[in-house]
Amino acid sequence: LLLLLLPASAAEPELRFRPPAEAPVRLFTEPELARYDGQQEGQPIYLAVKGVVFDVTSGKEFYGKGAPYNALVGKDSTRGVAKMSLDPADLTHDTTGLTEEELKSLDDIFNNVYKAKYPIVGYTSRRILNEDGSPNLDFKPEDQPHFSIKDEF
Repeated sequence: LLLLLLPASAAEPELRFRPPAEAPVRLFTEPELARYDGQQEGQPIYLAVKGVVFDVTSGKEFYGKGAPYNALVGKDSTRGVAKMSLDPADLTHDTTGLTEEELKSLDDIFNNVYKAKYPIVGYTSRRILNEDGSPNLDFKPEDQPHFSIKDEF
């Protein structure tokens, strides 16, 4: 309280470091991502597409508890988005066997809906790590949307 009453010159100098305006992204395992499934009031709602985790909380009327697209959240639903399907069998990251039309639809929705509308909060560990936990050598942070190495580490 005393510091508030002192003139600015007597207070400690202003810190030069400023945290990034956006919170840094994080890496989500499947169980961690499952916690953000829209079932708990006041908890953010996350949805992963193509291994990118989006905060879809602002679309709670679409993704929240009991909402039409709630089945998509709390997991990587890439296949379901590509096929425009809510079938539990399609709510997976696996794109094996998708048609060219479905892959094009996936890219369109990924870029024009999710990236355009919702903030990116992280990536699925599957995108960065192989099944055995070794690094995915095809992952290039500089090629990922909203991924800035200086902000992440």
